[in-house]
Amino acid sequence: MAAIVERYDVPAQHFWLHGPYEGPPVVHDEDAGLWNVYGYPELHDVLADPGTYSSDTMRLLPKGTFAEDEGFSLKGFLTQIDPPEHGKLRKLVSAAFTRKVVADLEPRIADLTGELLDAARERGRLELVTDLAYPLPVIVIAELLGVPTSDRQLFRRWADALFSRETKISMKEAGDRRDAATDAALTSWKEMTDYLAGHAAERRARPRADLLTKLVEAEVDGERLPDEQVVNFGIILLLAGHITTTMLLGNTVLCLDAFPERQAEVRADRALVPEVIEESLRYFTPFAALGRSTTRETELGGMTIPADSMLLTWPAVANRDPRQFERPQEFDPRRDPNPHLAFGRGIHFCLGAPLARLEGRVALNLLLDRHASLRTDPRDPVAFIPTPTMTGVRRLPLQ
Repeated sequence: MAAIVERYDVPAQHFWLHGPYEGPPVVHDEDAGLWNVYGYPELHDVLADPGTYSSDTMRLLPKGTFAEDEGFSLKGFLTQIDPPEHGKLRKLVSAAFTRKVVADLEPRIADLTGELLDAARERGRLELVTDLAYPLPVIVIAELLGVPTSDRQLFRRWADALFSRETKISMKEAGDRRDAATDAALTSWKEMTDYLAGHAAERRARPRADLLTKLVEAEVDGERLPDEQVVNFGIILLLAGHITTTMLLGNTVLCLDAFPERQAEVRADRALVPEVIEESLRYFTPFAALGRSTTRETELGGMTIPADSMLLTWPAVANRDPRQFERPQEFDPRRDPNPHLAFGRGIHFCLGAPLARLEGRVALNLLLDRHASLRTDPRDPVAFIPTPTMTGVRRLPLQ
């Protein structure tokens, strides 16, 4: 752990990177008005029981936290929906991420990676996030959806406004967050909603062979999806379809910089590339925390949690639980087994996990091919995403 904290300016709120967590697996934070779940078996149980631990957390937020007249709605968001509706909606897009569909994307991903690295070489520098880790997955998901890849700077601005904020995690203060960052996030949400609504309307008039057309034409229980649900489907695919890979690739390269002996191992044996990516997901879990809400009183980690309580579950901490992982603070690509929870578990297991893994594998192999050493530039510091519930870098300059 010292290699990470001493080498980089790791934000204090990323406490799991500063040393082993030694507290209880479940903690009630009275000041914030929520329960934190840190333990691996406890989080495993939460993710496996959507009947008790609902994904619909918005119902517990104070009234007026988000104004619907400002265009904010999570209707149709898979991450906020419980069974049986969740299963019906997930089937609509699952066909776009089958093993064959994803495997067939490998040549395109390799070509894009090569083009992006060529462009960086011509500029004489490589800032991994801006030059590769961000544009690669966003181009891939934009092409799948059928929206212009040339708009990717728009997508990044929206994502930054929504996710790159230093937000205090508190239920008691949730209704009092109308600061400049929140206003910017709501503005970005409305812009993104209007943008995708325009593309959805165009698909209704002129269908194409893309994922957005499939959403527009899809039926659930014999009825077409309402426009609002189509748009929110598009939003989650556009955002989640690139953010995870952006963080995964940046975090993996950061780990290889922090642990040069591991970089030497993977250079000597490229069969280790998938294992390096899996260990990076465990060690630097991109989505560090996930929300849940209890539907009834329940026992967890020796604590009694009342019904209608907000839970903040921490995969980033659970993935370092010594009850599950030996030497959890070591970065060990040869760890076997490695049952990390970075992509979740159960019905909400990340739909785009196969695509993220493929993009990471292809990009990392090409980076290793083209660069004799992946090393950060000491003259240009690494910058972490400040959001406490996400672990990733927003700038990663390489020598």
